[in-house]
Amino acid sequence: MRYHPLTATDRAEMLARIGVPGIDALFADVPADKLLTDLIDLPRMRGELEVERLMGRMAAKNVPASSVPFFVGAGAYKHHVPATVDHLIQRSEFLTSYTPYQPEITQGTLQYLFEFQTQVAELTGMEVANASMYDGSTATGEAVLMAHRLTRRNKAVVSGGLHPQYRAVVETLSDMAEDRVQALPPDPLGTEDILAAIDRDTSCVVVQSPSFYGHLIDLAPIAEKAHACGALLIAVFTEVVSLGLIEPPGRQGADIVVGEGQSIGNALGFGGPYVGLMATRQKFLRQMPGRLCGETVDAENRRGFVLTLSTREQHIRRDKATSNICTNSGLCCLAFTIHMTLLGSAGLERLARLNHEAAIKLADALGRVPGVQVLNDGFFNEFTLRVPGDAAAVIERLAERGILGGLAVSRLEPGRGLDDLIVVAATEVNTDEDRAAYAEALAAVI
Repeated sequence: MRYHPLTATDRAEMLARIGVPGIDALFADVPADKLLTDLIDLPRMRGELEVERLMGRMAAKNVPASSVPFFVGAGAYKHHVPATVDHLIQRSEFLTSYTPYQPEITQGTLQYLFEFQTQVAELTGMEVANASMYDGSTATGEAVLMAHRLTRRNKAVVSGGLHPQYRAVVETLSDMAEDRVQALPPDPLGTEDILAAIDRDTSCVVVQSPSFYGHLIDLAPIAEKAHACGALLIAVFTEVVSLGLIEPPGRQGADIVVGEGQSIGNALGFGGPYVGLMATRQKFLRQMPGRLCGETVDAENRRGFVLTLSTREQHIRRDKATSNICTNSGLCCLAFTIHMTLLGSAGLERLARLNHEAAIKLADALGRVPGVQVLNDGFFNEFTLRVPGDAAAVIERLAERGILGGLAVSRLEPGRGLDDLIVVAATEVNTDEDRAAYAEALAAVI
């Protein structure tokens, strides 16, 4: 028997109050071809034991990232996470805590959020960071909305090197807000002229470095052109470990820096939950979404922490909020903070060097395979391959040989003439044997 807490009269009254004729009107913004027209093809009911067995058989078809040589990146990276991180975040006082609705009595939560903000600000070379965003893609969308508020313009210029899913989030939010997005074509060669797209109508320029295709972008000239036109530069990263070697975006002139922090402290997890990072300049603080924790002293001059700024819709009127994304990924940012504390600045730099060296070795090995071309002159731990034929088919054949060889670009950019490209990532977990196995398998399947 199904349980419905609301009667037909209850639902009719609610629909009448908000002024819509029926339930279907609430889904008017969802394209018609994306709506289900019938029940999903699943059994109507099964016993718990039967479901467990069925799900177990389905799960057994997966190839876990830790079970084979793994070279997939494109926004989610396999790094070693120290056992200390998981041990600490499993403590009940951390595992069960969430948003500090009574911040004055949640000093432990506020302190680690304060430390998290400090780490993010130092990593990005910015003056202030928040705590925290949902993930890198939504942080990018929030940054664009923030730039529109600051410049009082509504046109975003988006680099062709931005992660396609990040671009899609920006476009979705912009469409709902009736803002404009000028998305440049995909840039697998790293040769786009983004300066030519910036004009006096531009609110912000969104540039990812390292780009989705692995290219390192000099942000300084882009920042100079953007500022000359009264626009802001939003710098994006998907691999936070890169900041251990690359000059921070803040020192290159970025106004808002956003990205994904999953690589530090957080394992691969079916796309999330991850932890979005956002930092900006002090003068833009009032328009930063999310919340900000600060340090103070009490009446007896003892150190304490406070929720200094909170402009999420949970805390103030929805129409005045700078963000309506409620989830703050608090446990994920604690994992980030613990791992970052264990690494320190010297450890992060060493980790970044290990990643870069692993990628160089992999690029050299794969570049020697007949018919394979590495498109990047420079990269951090990710680069793009051009292979003969259909890259998606190559990836499947590699998987059959026990190699998860990267991401076929056509999976995220279908119909764009990029069917022969693979984005490949290498991290500190890859061994010489893994790289040799990849090169051997690639030579066999193309």
